[in-house]
Amino acid sequence: MTLLRDMAFRRFWIGQTVSLVGDQVSLFAVPLTAVLVLSANATQMGLLTAAGLLPSLLLSLAAGSAIDRRGHRRRVMLAADVGRAVLMVTIPVSYLLGRLGLPQMFAVTFAVGTLDVLFFVAYTALFVSVVPRDRYVEGESLLNGSRAMSMIVGQSGAGLLVAAFSAPGAIVLDALTFLVSALTLARIRPVEPPVAEPGEGQLIAGARFIAASPIVRSALGATATVNFFTFALNAIMILYATRSLSVRPAALGLVLGVGAVGGVLGALVAGRVTRRIGIGPTFIAGCVLFPAPLVLIPAAGGPHTLVLACLVAAEFGSGVGVMLLDIAGGAIFAGVIPHELRSRVSGAYRTVNYGMRPLGALTGGMLGSAIGLRPTLWLAVGGAVTCALWLVRSPLPALRELEPEPALPVR
Repeated sequence: MTLLRDMAFRRFWIGQTVSLVGDQVSLFAVPLTAVLVLSANATQMGLLTAAGLLPSLLLSLAAGSAIDRRGHRRRVMLAADVGRAVLMVTIPVSYLLGRLGLPQMFAVTFAVGTLDVLFFVAYTALFVSVVPRDRYVEGESLLNGSRAMSMIVGQSGAGLLVAAFSAPGAIVLDALTFLVSALTLARIRPVEPPVAEPGEGQLIAGARFIAASPIVRSALGATATVNFFTFALNAIMILYATRSLSVRPAALGLVLGVGAVGGVLGALVAGRVTRRIGIGPTFIAGCVLFPAPLVLIPAAGGPHTLVLACLVAAEFGSGVGVMLLDIAGGAIFAGVIPHELRSRVSGAYRTVNYGMRPLGALTGGMLGSAIGLRPTLWLAVGGAVTCALWLVRSPLPALRELEPEPALPVR
């Protein structure tokens, strides 16, 4: 990989790789803390998931506008890393003091989600500062490959950490990885995109670009749909696996880690698939392959070994799909969005796309309590696969190579 020879990108990549491992630990350990330590029910699990995602709906648009106007993306990311480390460590500390409760879990999750918004809105602009245009697919493949590997290491390790140190104790690792990310960011000095010129309409300039761009607009419809339904599934999946399927935390962590090998495979083949069928069709393939294998989760039943095999297969197939979707999508957006609008478009896109996640999580939690966990999972998978309908009449099926769209007027 040519990009890894570049010192700035290598440091950036190492920091994000370590941080992603910690994220996977918390994605497993935080809901397990709610289930095992605080005895949360389906509705409360939906609320907990939504708390971390609600800032994307509420703050992304304003965050993108502010960061494009003021710049200093690297500093914003560094401060967000330190803040998230401090917030996450309060959970195990409160647990040790016997003071941990669901209100604190909700508050910490919301605050970490707020810093996540600032970090990732700035991240999209910093990415193009450390990756040359002709290496966008390679850069996305490396970073998403790290994400896939983090699922294997993080989720498998999380199950063992929970067994050894309790669910709250495992969260300490995530706090430490945020500090590693901050240290690597402190050691790079990329030339950042210019700040936006002041003027009217700055807050909604990103939304206007999306509305005027057939490629970004149709992609947003697809990803928002799949996010809504998959997060309805995610909100109750651990509850369903541990209580309905009787899967122990250590075994569930290993199952999810083994299944995440699919993400590594997806990251490895994404470049080859893109060259073979084109970047737009690769994105469409990812939109289908991401949710479809999840049907095996509500279908799981019978002997315990068969249940575990279904969960592994679901995670494996979905991992392949999500990597194709994210790598192709990230490269497309890097190529078609003007530099001066990058954070604002990211903020507007995230408002809708990630904004669907808390709504999906709340829906999943409420439906899980009202009609049962398994019926809710069936509905979630069925709804998620409809995301591809947004792309049928879009320019994406014909988009073979990455070319920038003509600059669109922004007022």
